[in-house]
Amino acid sequence: MTKAGDSAAISHVGKIRSNNQDSGYAGTHLFIVADGMGGHAGGDVASAIALKRIMQADADFTSAQDAEAALQTAISSANAELAEAVFEHPELGGMGTTVDAIVAVGDEVAIAHIGDSRIYLLRDGELSQITTDHTFVQRLVDSGRISEEEAMVHPRRSVLMRVLGDVDSNPEIDTMVMRTHPGDRWLLCSDGLSGVVDKDAIQVTLAQDLPARQVGEQLIRKALDGGAPDNVTVVIYDVGAERSASAQTPVTVGSASRPLAFQNDPPRRTGLLPSLRLHSGRSTPSGPSHFEPASDDYLDELIEEDARRAKRRRLIWLVGSIVFVLAIALTLLLGYAWTQTRYFVGADDDTVVIYQGIQQDIGPFSLSTEHNDTGIPVSMLSTYDRQQVERTISASSLEEAREIVSRLRTTSKDGG
Repeated sequence: MTKAGDSAAISHVGKIRSNNQDSGYAGTHLFIVADGMGGHAGGDVASAIALKRIMQADADFTSAQDAEAALQTAISSANAELAEAVFEHPELGGMGTTVDAIVAVGDEVAIAHIGDSRIYLLRDGELSQITTDHTFVQRLVDSGRISEEEAMVHPRRSVLMRVLGDVDSNPEIDTMVMRTHPGDRWLLCSDGLSGVVDKDAIQVTLAQDLPARQVGEQLIRKALDGGAPDNVTVVIYDVGAERSASAQTPVTVGSASRPLAFQNDPPRRTGLLPSLRLHSGRSTPSGPSHFEPASDDYLDELIEEDARRAKRRRLIWLVGSIVFVLAIALTLLLGYAWTQTRYFVGADDDTVVIYQGIQQDIGPFSLSTEHNDTGIPVSMLSTYDRQQVERTISASSLEEAREIVSRLRTTSKDGG
């Protein structure tokens, strides 16, 4: 697909949020996406702090294993810096960030992942998700409790089980080394893309023989067309025989591309981040926010709540089905009761008969029954009356039906 290595990093605030809490980086060897959490008062700060620390791993390593170890160290150090920032500025308590990173080393890549941002690989037209989300709903998917389609709309889809921040001093980070082929296209993205644009649409867009920048812009556009309730960040790395000169120029996007600013509150003590200030602005409650549970007890509570929700759904469906069936049955009963207030005069073999009901059947069920055989021979009727009786004569009541029979009896005697 690609003849030479290329890369791009693009970030968009989306249609709902007022600030961008994502950060992205496309460097010489290193590619990163970080999705901040903690609201306006910390998400942007968290992703920027983490990305700027991990950017120091953008180097020419002798092996992918060395790059993997460097990523592990850089991400752990970023986690420590986030904890230090919260200690210096308590108003940032609870902030955190996801991280997905790739370091290219020859024909291999070192990968690091924590959170629910994702890494995809397009190879020979087929798209594979390389990372596994560290989320509550992913655990439900892995255990077979819900499908991937249900996970995309689950009310707890934003609950993170692992993330960088001030909660865990030694978070578990997934790392691996993979071989690459010329023509491979790697995508790193925040859940602002993967949570809105489905995998098939991502695959079709990535498979286009277009520069990384154009493909990234199309992915952003698809997220915006889907409503973009969250920030959207994509970083694309195309594997080629050699990288173009423009692709070698590092690009930083999102929160990390702007100077950080803290509130004017003085820090408790001089530390790692003496010059940072939180930039002011309105808070934005719109859209989903990430949350990292403090203990396994919370996960147990969520699983129990999910089970209760599923039980409620089944109960509501059952009650709704019963009500629907009863409504149909009641409608049929009322309809049948109405038909039994009607009468008509017809012929049964060779005599005139008064029937109760209407002249219709529903499948094998007749909506009329014989009420009275008058004993009047059909053959004694005039030609006109006989034709009327054979076609049936409707009556709105039993009294009217009897009047019709009385007339037929009189005319049949006159005719006789």
